[in-house]
Amino acid sequence: MRAVNLLAGAALALTSVWVAAQDAPESLLPKMFDEPAPAPSRTAAPRPAAPRPASPRPAAPSSAPSPSAARAVSTPVVQAIPTGTPAAPALVQAQDQGTLTRVPTLDELARMSPEDFEGLLGSKIVIDMPPQSRRSVDEAGLLDEEEGGLALDSLAIQNGRLIQVALAGNRGALVSRWGHILLRRALASRLQPPRGMSAQDFLALRVSLLLRMGEADAARAVLQDMDIADYNPAIGAVVLDVYSKNADFTGMCPVMATQGSLRDDPAWGVTRTICEAFRGNSTASISRLERDRNRGTMDQIDMLLAQKYAGAAGKSRRAVTIEWDKVTGLTSWRYGLAIGVGLEPPAALMASAGPSYDYVTALAPMVGLARRAAAADRAGAAGVLSNAAMVDLYSQIYADPDVTGEWQDRAESLRDAYTQEDPAARLAAMQALWNVSGPLKYSREVLTAAAAARMAPSAALADSAPSLIASMLAAGYDANALRWANVVNAGSRGWGLLVLAAPGRGPTVDSGTVGTYVDDDDSVNKRRSAFLVAGLAGLGRIDDGEAERVSADTGASIAGTTRWTQAIDSAARRGDAASVVLLAGFGMQGDDWQRMTPRFLFHIVSALREVGLDAEARMIAAEAVARV
Repeated sequence: MRAVNLLAGAALALTSVWVAAQDAPESLLPKMFDEPAPAPSRTAAPRPAAPRPASPRPAAPSSAPSPSAARAVSTPVVQAIPTGTPAAPALVQAQDQGTLTRVPTLDELARMSPEDFEGLLGSKIVIDMPPQSRRSVDEAGLLDEEEGGLALDSLAIQNGRLIQVALAGNRGALVSRWGHILLRRALASRLQPPRGMSAQDFLALRVSLLLRMGEADAARAVLQDMDIADYNPAIGAVVLDVYSKNADFTGMCPVMATQGSLRDDPAWGVTRTICEAFRGNSTASISRLERDRNRGTMDQIDMLLAQKYAGAAGKSRRAVTIEWDKVTGLTSWRYGLAIGVGLEPPAALMASAGPSYDYVTALAPMVGLARRAAAADRAGAAGVLSNAAMVDLYSQIYADPDVTGEWQDRAESLRDAYTQEDPAARLAAMQALWNVSGPLKYSREVLTAAAAARMAPSAALADSAPSLIASMLAAGYDANALRWANVVNAGSRGWGLLVLAAPGRGPTVDSGTVGTYVDDDDSVNKRRSAFLVAGLAGLGRIDDGEAERVSADTGASIAGTTRWTQAIDSAARRGDAASVVLLAGFGMQGDDWQRMTPRFLFHIVSALREVGLDAEARMIAAEAVARV
């Protein structure tokens, strides 16, 4: 490693932590909705910091699908401290510079002028990194098995070609929120590459799919778990997209310093110039960007945004005017630079850009609260945002007097859903939020999940039980939802959700009750009934013959096989959980549940249950019925 690797490692250590995925809040009452705590006394003595535990574990949520469902929740990753005393870095004689007696301190590096720093790099000092500081390329990822990830060797003997097809062939849009959450967890797990595939190529495929799923934060975190020195052209092809979608172009600077030759294209070269501006050469860098603009290196809008971004690095007072009139589309480069400098692209461009930009917006801390809330409606339904993250966002809106209008009204409705004493008033507040159609309704059900979980079962609220149960299950509050079992009638819509969400194998469902459900089903072509039967069959809760008879009656038979069903069934029989998850994600592609077939749902639920992912299987089956 060259000396500049020390600076690269330090820069990577300062990047943001991956936003926690689907999880239940520790308290069902959001902190921002509580009464403010009294201000601490100015004279109070500082409290000593508590010692950090060697292996922290998050507290279990008050209600979760089951211990296996907890694996669908991302937990903080704390890298173990190497045991023993690490050896000091070995200093090698610098070429033509004599012997270096010591490494400059961080304070000394901070005080260096650009010329001094160039001189230091020019000395070609080589520093050996201690072995315990190096990371294995074959174990890149965020979550190990103890932290909720899949087993490290899950794919080690799998055919690399099959995994490549499952990853590269997935466009990233999944019909199922719970399927999205499960696939994200698998992609973020520490996994050895499959047979015949390099660790770098495997990582690049995983990161690329996370980006297509709208999981920019997760993609960056997974990418950064591999040392930059180990990057290859496959990673070089995706690394700029990762930092662009995070609006974190300075995050590319360690890559440019150590692997600047990975690519040779206009965007790569302009990014290198931006990094030079942030190293202290802002005047020269902006001049170079202006020359590139005049030469047409990239489109005018791209070069102007780059100049504006680079201008934030120094004392240059040059004004850069951004005009969107002639811009016909957004790219991750344009949008990342725009929000990075505090600009908002026109609404027409955003509307035509697709949902992935909403996911980026929902996760971007530099974007205003109202814009993030609008984006959260899509991100929540997709699985990018958790119930806790959405409640936190609306809590900030409620506490911000500068946010008014419909967003403040929704924040107040959400607060009423938690704090009103009368259950009917709390329900009315939730119904006000649910009063939308399509995917937005499901997103609002995710938003109100914890509030719905606080509702005591009551016969007076029986008519609203299906909506309350669907809201609870959207965030995994199955234990709370099952309290309503004595309120709903057998064969009703609420019963259908609970019979799928209940943990354990349970008794075989009576065919007469299923018949009552089918008779009362008002969905198009009895599609809800077809999904119910497919889910029950996959969970082993209905006789196979009865399942085939009812599914055939709805015109959506679960019988028959395809190459995909054969592949996922074979992986399930081998106990290969990782392959099952990747193939399930491949089979759940689509914009909405109309793209899913009962046959595919049956095989997905059955395979997940067979490899021990019972909680995820139950939540996916219940979601299918809830969203039709």
